[in-house]
Amino acid sequence: MKNLDIKFEEIPIKKISYKSIEKKMNAFIEQLKAASDYKSGLKVINAYERYMSKFSTNVTVISIRYSLNTQDKVIAKYQDQVDEMSPLISNLSNKWNKVLLSLPYRAELEKKFSHYYFQMIENSLKSFDEKIIPELIEINKLTSNYDRIVGSAQIEYKGGVYNLSQMSKFTKSRLREERREASIKVDEFFAEHEKELGDLYGNLVLLRDKAAKKLGYKDFTELGYLSLGRVDYDAEMVKKYREQIAEEVVPVAQKLYKAQAKRIGIPFKKMYSYDYNLSFLSGNPEPIGDTKYLVDSATKMYHEMSKESGEFFDFMKEHHLLDLDARPGKQPGGYMTFLDTYKFPFIFSNFNGTEGDVSTLTHEVGHAFQGYLSRNIKPSDLQSPTMESCEIHSMSMEFFAWPWMNLFFGEQADKYRFSHLCDSIEFLPYGITIDEFQHWVYAHPTATHEERCAAYQEIERKYTPQKVYPDEMKVAKHGGWWLRQGHVFDVPFYYIDYTLAQVCAFQFLVEMNKNRDKAWKKYVKLCKMGGKYPFVHLLEKAHLRNPFIEGNVAKVIRPLKKILSGFDESKF
Repeated sequence: MKNLDIKFEEIPIKKISYKSIEKKMNAFIEQLKAASDYKSGLKVINAYERYMSKFSTNVTVISIRYSLNTQDKVIAKYQDQVDEMSPLISNLSNKWNKVLLSLPYRAELEKKFSHYYFQMIENSLKSFDEKIIPELIEINKLTSNYDRIVGSAQIEYKGGVYNLSQMSKFTKSRLREERREASIKVDEFFAEHEKELGDLYGNLVLLRDKAAKKLGYKDFTELGYLSLGRVDYDAEMVKKYREQIAEEVVPVAQKLYKAQAKRIGIPFKKMYSYDYNLSFLSGNPEPIGDTKYLVDSATKMYHEMSKESGEFFDFMKEHHLLDLDARPGKQPGGYMTFLDTYKFPFIFSNFNGTEGDVSTLTHEVGHAFQGYLSRNIKPSDLQSPTMESCEIHSMSMEFFAWPWMNLFFGEQADKYRFSHLCDSIEFLPYGITIDEFQHWVYAHPTATHEERCAAYQEIERKYTPQKVYPDEMKVAKHGGWWLRQGHVFDVPFYYIDYTLAQVCAFQFLVEMNKNRDKAWKKYVKLCKMGGKYPFVHLLEKAHLRNPFIEGNVAKVIRPLKKILSGFDESKF
């Protein structure tokens, strides 16, 4: 296709004119109203799709460039413009969707695009109305401001200056005093910004609550679920799922933590939060090369993994779609996003020399591989699944990469595999902590920052009772750990998605240990489905256990204990 030879840095940012976009979208709306039959309507729909693809691609490029350098004032202005404009664009999309749903030949369109596509549109109409545009504009500004604040971190330590991602290698040091000092330094950054972030979040919660009530909802929870496209499960099902994690996984995680304490030679009752960052007395597994080495190793791995994955990874490198190193001003974390016009997945990360570099790379490659395999699905809204489904692709890819870990870690490959599985299990209680906290927050929208911290502290003690913070980590000690979890600010209720997907990814790990080729074919088939089905229906299509069904979490966790017992911890 055209532009296929372009590199990411060569993609131009086009000036955004709301008046021009409004004029064009209104013209499409009028054309669709005038289209009296299926054939003429389909022609308008396809033209509208092409136009919106170009617009969304431009917005995505701006978002990527902003995350690469949150301190770039020119890009920041573009991002501010997008934040202000996107609710207005959503309003125009809403008008388009209302016309689309009312077409007399809708049944013919449903045959072409699927019933679920129209279900998604109906869902979007329930979660948006022009009356909440003022709230959405302010919400966008506040979430970008959060990213700006955490991206601005410049922490002085040991003669250097580091951002939050770069500090991670020090918080995982073999030296306990260094782990402690580095963890305190990170906490001090949040202490310095606690009031600002606490106030920012309080305003976000009130704005979201106000928007929900304007639309007739009791509180933001139901609106939040609708906004995430959850059409086949609700908050009550999530609550019962959390209960399964509490009953089946929390005890397993506690045993793993006790074993970890024994490995690193610290009595369990004397472990502090920063001690859990170190998995082995000999040190955590570390990649045996720099970023170039890791990318070269990944190239070899993906070519050996399958023909599709090899072609995909070459494509990513050829078009410069990997930005992996941590830098001052770069937004923390990692993500994959998609440039629809170019059919480009883009991977963003913050490599810092720890084992997390490999986990993040394989994780984001899982997202990107799915995007690459689904890039030609039409309409484009069906290319990407809802978020919890997307995370199955990423977390499963982490496990499919296991046989090649010797490329990244050499003799420490088994140490990585063992710690990776332990971390994945231990993540589940933390994931439900963040989720239950968010449900509490939106049920108590007028709570103070102190009350939110107290609620988080209580929930944290319930699911991760091993976490004890030193007095010097003042923010974390009084329940403010959640301030560093960007999902809480940016995408409410998203975090449970990681845990749901992890339960599904564990199933691929068990299956690949029995028959890797069969498991891989099943995985590729899942990726190629894209977003054609909602989460629960997708699990049925992929023949994966549904985490919401009572007893399924236990069935998934049970074989993992056997896999863990197959490692000889004494070698680590």
